[in-house]
Amino acid sequence: MKLLYQFFDTLIHSIRNLLPIIIVVGVFQFLVLQQVPDGLTSMMVGLGIVVLGVALFLQGLEMGVFPIGKSLSDEFAAKGSLPWLMIFGFFMGFSAVIAEPALIAVAEQAEIISEGRINPLVLRLLVASSVGAVISVGVLRIILGLPLHWMMIGGYLTVVVVTFFAPEEIVGLAYDSGGVTTNIVTVPLIAALGLGLAASIRGRNPLTDGFGLVALAVMVPMITVQLYGVIVFTLGDAETAGNASEVVRAMEEHADTAAPASVSGLLMDLATMVRDVLPIILVVLIFQFAVIRKRIPHLAMVSFGFVLVIIGLYAFVVGLKLGLFPIGERMAEQLIAHDRIVFVYLFAFAIGFATTMAEPALIAVGRKAEEAARGKIRGNAIRMIVALGVAIGITIGVHRIIAGDSIHMYIIAGYSVVIVLTWLSPRYIIALAYDLGGVTTSEVTVPLITALGIGLATHIEGRNIMIDGFGLIAFASIFPIITVMLYAIVAEQLAKRGQSS
Repeated sequence: MKLLYQFFDTLIHSIRNLLPIIIVVGVFQFLVLQQVPDGLTSMMVGLGIVVLGVALFLQGLEMGVFPIGKSLSDEFAAKGSLPWLMIFGFFMGFSAVIAEPALIAVAEQAEIISEGRINPLVLRLLVASSVGAVISVGVLRIILGLPLHWMMIGGYLTVVVVTFFAPEEIVGLAYDSGGVTTNIVTVPLIAALGLGLAASIRGRNPLTDGFGLVALAVMVPMITVQLYGVIVFTLGDAETAGNASEVVRAMEEHADTAAPASVSGLLMDLATMVRDVLPIILVVLIFQFAVIRKRIPHLAMVSFGFVLVIIGLYAFVVGLKLGLFPIGERMAEQLIAHDRIVFVYLFAFAIGFATTMAEPALIAVGRKAEEAARGKIRGNAIRMIVALGVAIGITIGVHRIIAGDSIHMYIIAGYSVVIVLTWLSPRYIIALAYDLGGVTTSEVTVPLITALGIGLATHIEGRNIMIDGFGLIAFASIFPIITVMLYAIVAEQLAKRGQSS
């Protein structure tokens, strides 16, 4: 009965969280474009499936993913085996990313646009290995109690330096590859690992020490993919054609098969979803039974939780394909075709804010942050600040494509601001702020803004899809870090004034 009550409460939250997207789509469709969308019934059904999927997913996290993450962390901390903890961190990071659907999609698009010069499998292995290695280092940081801000400042200084020398064809892709490593399955699991470790080690604070693994998982692939790009584009031809017709045709073929139209299609999509989660489950089982050699506590409850995660994630993605993706893509194309540049900016801002507010990974991490902060942070306030940052970032990224500016200066300037704010921000917010920059780029946000970026680069004369089409995900990651840190700085200053008066 308690579980049913919790699920009903989560369902109500899911409906409320999806309302911003419905409002944005409705306003632009009926007031700006003044058209009744094709397939309105399918869209409404899809929205209902999204709501149900998010509720099931969040319930499954609380029952399965978070408990098993904390349990494994507790056991490894109790064993006091640093090598095993680092090995576990590596395989957890690698397995969570190698089958990531958003990374697969970005890698396949990169192969098409670069005309085969970027190998999608090599790109995926490079990104997954980078995430595994940096999660291992992040685990070491938590155990030793090292401050995160030094690692992030050093890391992003490296990012800025590498970006300065990297070929412009790879920069947007590199930042997007870093952004898509974190999805609605991997973020809660990685966050649970960090929070579990911090809670089980004496002297560690879950807020300052437990967060940060997601941030590291986003940062390091940006460096390794750019270095890969230096090799690929330096050894190959200097020019990249970026054949627009091939890209558009490939995207149309993907869109035609996006919404499953048969029972076999539904089963294939479900099998794909199981495949995406299976590497994580295998890593958990191997370490639980072969290394720790203990049975999983509350196995039935944990197993049911993982089943709910898979079903909820599957329903969530199917609902998005049926409901939101078709209308979002059509609206973007219509706005560009009618040369309504102002409305393109407004749509970018509004859809960035709305999709982020509905992001399940952000909702989950926001809840955990509120628990860990013990009154210092409100989950709903953080979500709105993050959503504002994403909206601003995507709008600036859209302006860069429309104006035809180089991504180098935008990215270097953005992360320079981040580095300065890292010096100035309260220590308790730094790890969380960087993590929140990573959780904004998941199954809801990535497909919408990737399609928007490539669509703009395709339809605006003089734009190169490889150079200009990628990069919006990077902007969606940078600016939430800035807005969250600014929020913490202002809040701390107001608190000091209140105490002094």
